[in-house]
Amino acid sequence: MERDKLFSQVKKIQLITSKMVHSLFAGNYRSVFRGPGIEFDEVREYAQDDDIRLIDWNVTSRTGFPHTKVFKEERELTLFLIVDVSASLFFGSGERSKRDTAAIIAAVLSLAAVSNNDKAGALFFTEKIEHWIPPDKGKKHILRLIRDMLDCNPAGRGSDLALALRTVNKSLKRRGICVILSDFKTTSGLRELTLLKRKHDVIAVKITDRMDFVYPETGLVELEDPETYKKIFGFGYSKKFRLNYRDYWDNIHQQWLKEIKSRGVDVIVIDTEDDPARKLLAFFKHRKRR
Repeated sequence: MERDKLFSQVKKIQLITSKMVHSLFAGNYRSVFRGPGIEFDEVREYAQDDDIRLIDWNVTSRTGFPHTKVFKEERELTLFLIVDVSASLFFGSGERSKRDTAAIIAAVLSLAAVSNNDKAGALFFTEKIEHWIPPDKGKKHILRLIRDMLDCNPAGRGSDLALALRTVNKSLKRRGICVILSDFKTTSGLRELTLLKRKHDVIAVKITDRMDFVYPETGLVELEDPETYKKIFGFGYSKKFRLNYRDYWDNIHQQWLKEIKSRGVDVIVIDTEDDPARKLLAFFKHRKRR
């Protein structure tokens, strides 16, 4: 998709996002996500009925009087996008590629966050960390995030999800909402996903294309993996080949779903032919009711 056309879609999505915010998020933002966390506020003298587990022993030893830590509810959430920009994301059998779809999803989510006065940031990754955008507020910051994603010219071609998740886990100090945008054509990252989920609310958005599961009826074609350059031959006129292709990738997908959900991570599957905003809205409505 041409960049001007994608920017035009992003502008339209700003209107859709505004509707999403008012119909779904307004007054219920923290009920959609995993609720607010807590952050340290101050230290004060210990009072009867205070939780002894919160005693600050360093201050207590200095003053000679017991002191306790006081926490307050976080009023601000941080949305952090973990975006796969590897070579496989450039594929699309229709008008829109997986990367175009990821950009639109990123726009919807980040604009929803800024409309609720929350911070948003992003990490773009291949087999290396390509770009980091620190969380911040404001529409100007969000438009920069979207622009950087569209302009990102990755140095790598592969996909190291484990590296990306480790980097985010080490860098984000406060609890946030981590959304992974990827086609998940990688074998790494399950252990790191478990660790990230312990600290943050994590949502996996799998971006698919119909040709991920349906092989077209074509003659003998040489197929090349865009990340590894490995080549195989595909013969679409063979019904057996097409069925084996579908079964193989469907099994891979079902196994992935099982692994992800067993870690308590919510999943959204969005195809390149889907309306991303509608899929997100349906997901968040369902999540809010749970």
